[in-house]
Amino acid sequence: MSLDQAAESLGDLADRLTEGALVTDRDVIDAYAFDRALFCPAGQALGLVRARSVDDVVAVMRFATEHRIPVVTQGARTGLSGGANAVDGSLLLNVAGLDAILEVDPVNRICRVEPGVINADLKAALRAEGLAYPPDPGSVAISTIGGNVATNAGGMCCVKYGVTKDYVRGLTVVLADGTVTRLGHQTAKGVAGLDLTSLFVGSEGILGVIVEITLGLTPALPPPLTGVGIFPDAESAGRTVADFMAAGLQPSMLELIDAATMAMINDFGDFGLPDDAGALLLVQSDATHAEAEAVLARFQSVAESNGATEVVVSDDPDDSDMLVAARRAVAPAMEQYANAHGGGELVDDVCVPRSRLGEFFARLREIDDRYDIAVATAGHAGDGNMHPSVLFDARDEEQIAQAQAAFAEIMALGLELGGTITGEHGVGYLKREWLGRELDQGAQRLQAGIKDTLDTLGILNPGKVLPGTLSGQ
Repeated sequence: MSLDQAAESLGDLADRLTEGALVTDRDVIDAYAFDRALFCPAGQALGLVRARSVDDVVAVMRFATEHRIPVVTQGARTGLSGGANAVDGSLLLNVAGLDAILEVDPVNRICRVEPGVINADLKAALRAEGLAYPPDPGSVAISTIGGNVATNAGGMCCVKYGVTKDYVRGLTVVLADGTVTRLGHQTAKGVAGLDLTSLFVGSEGILGVIVEITLGLTPALPPPLTGVGIFPDAESAGRTVADFMAAGLQPSMLELIDAATMAMINDFGDFGLPDDAGALLLVQSDATHAEAEAVLARFQSVAESNGATEVVVSDDPDDSDMLVAARRAVAPAMEQYANAHGGGELVDDVCVPRSRLGEFFARLREIDDRYDIAVATAGHAGDGNMHPSVLFDARDEEQIAQAQAAFAEIMALGLELGGTITGEHGVGYLKREWLGRELDQGAQRLQAGIKDTLDTLGILNPGKVLPGTLSGQ
């Protein structure tokens, strides 16, 4: 069937869906055609389906299989890698409207949620039950649990509590042909069969459509003791992270903000971060008070031995809230800066071994010095997961070329240091060719084989994640 014929058949699809779920208004479709990533193509979709039920998702996949139409699954479209961008002739399947918290089970410490539930909304609902879902990406207030699962998102607590995959017990998935299958388990233990649940976590919509998620929970997290280390440069802060973690202590948060980012945060809001420092480390421990004091005391010792100019520890909740709020302000602060300087922002997501963070920052400074653009970095230092943002004038072709070159050098640096091109933002379209540099040929064949088995027609988010020769495009 041609694309014109497929477009004409959308009336048949509408008859299978909840009334009003299918959108054919071109302006609306085009508004949904992309996420927040730059330099990722967005094609022209045939239509948009705002799913209101699992039956809607099943109907879309059956229709797409019948007519061999690509399907791009979307949530809140807060992604940074182009994974939710439209493909020419595709159907956009938006599941943000599947946003119910279906069950909270305090005895078994699990909950069942639909993919459109906002991370922060789930946390608020669990707080009332004395429970917690620890993964907390920077986009916690706007990103969905389904999107977090699709990219295996992490966040500021993951140095102690892990990332999304560590909490996904089970999934309900609609496969490419419309088959609904349940994966995983609701029990604390379960090894029956292959671990297909983990296969889908981080799969970015190329294997199936996630319509329900069972999450493991923890008791409510205790209030932390907070410390801040001020450093003359990011290199010394990076060395501090390596030495501190090597001491065997377990912080519940260990975040880094460099000088350029601190300046942007201070311009964005009244946070009072030091304006003459090279970098800041934010550390927390939510252990018992005596244990937390020991963790922070050791942090102070290690930081000072690596050249920290000041270390401050506080058990005042207001201090803690202000510092965490400053860290969470990184994204909007950078967006404000970018908008005032030509609108260009490329957010990288490399993860390197903690032992090489000092070297990473020294080499990153060399990259920054080579180009007439700005590089500002914040990230989850306790995991070695850094987010250097390349900021530039998107109206200037020379600046665009420099930004793309700097971005590529940062990814190459991450691989050279034994790291990975993405810690939590996903591959999407933006980094798919870089995945080919990170994975050896055996791993690439395995991934392509899995994709082909689960998506025989190649209709699920084609052109994303896998390198071009393996992605079906």
